[in-house]
Amino acid sequence: MKGKKSKLGQLDLEASFVSLKPRVNHLLTSCNNRSENFTEDSSYDTNRRSALKYLRTTSSTTPPYLSVTKGLSPDTVYGMYHCRVDITKSTCRICVRNAVTEISRSCTSQKEAFVFYEQCMVRYSDYSFFGLQELQGPNALLPSTSNFPITSRFGEKLPGKMNKLITRAASTILWPEPYFVMDKQHVNEFGSSYAVDTLVQCSPDLDPGNCTVCLRLAVQGILDCCSQSRSALNFLPKCLVRFNTSSLPPNDVVPSLGFIEGNKIFESTFIVVITASALAL
Repeated sequence: MKGKKSKLGQLDLEASFVSLKPRVNHLLTSCNNRSENFTEDSSYDTNRRSALKYLRTTSSTTPPYLSVTKGLSPDTVYGMYHCRVDITKSTCRICVRNAVTEISRSCTSQKEAFVFYEQCMVRYSDYSFFGLQELQGPNALLPSTSNFPITSRFGEKLPGKMNKLITRAASTILWPEPYFVMDKQHVNEFGSSYAVDTLVQCSPDLDPGNCTVCLRLAVQGILDCCSQSRSALNFLPKCLVRFNTSSLPPNDVVPSLGFIEGNKIFESTFIVVITASALAL
């Protein structure tokens, strides 16, 4: 009986660890059918598997961005992953591992492919895309199903807010996570109160000019689709933009520790934080 009880206790403990595993949300898999194909066990396939394995295994030590090159021309494979900087290291690791599994399983013959999750992106190609601004690549757009009322001015103020954050992000060049701004604010509007969390982020291989172009393209995608949404994410191959709103009790106060007060982007009193620290532990 004691042995059985101990075994059940161990199973309960293992189940509790499983329940604590971060959850990641798959958005899009894009296998580029316009690219050349490769055959199984070819030199390109071997280099592809090697590059993806490297991204998968190294994601536990070098989040939130990593690039890799494997093999010799004409069978060289270029790979990359990019995690959001507002997630934990463990979430980044799990997202990259899931994305590598997904791209390996779904794109079995294409020499270029992308996988987007809500938390990360993984890609590989037969050409070097490092430092390139790719205006025609795939993107994953995720708006919320809930919108602000028509009387809300949120959609009107969003472009100006985003432009200011883009300027800040493009001038943030601290390594190893340059080109991002996280912004938190508290808005009072028509008797209601809500918090707005915003993230703008570029791949570190871009220069400031191309970072700016990419972020503006991502913002425009949100404005064309869902400027009145209460939350939205637009994930491009080289950058991402995300905002999320949550209701607050009237006159609620956001904790001021570590925040800068008095900025006005929405023409409302709010509290904003800008940070360029590493991923949360």
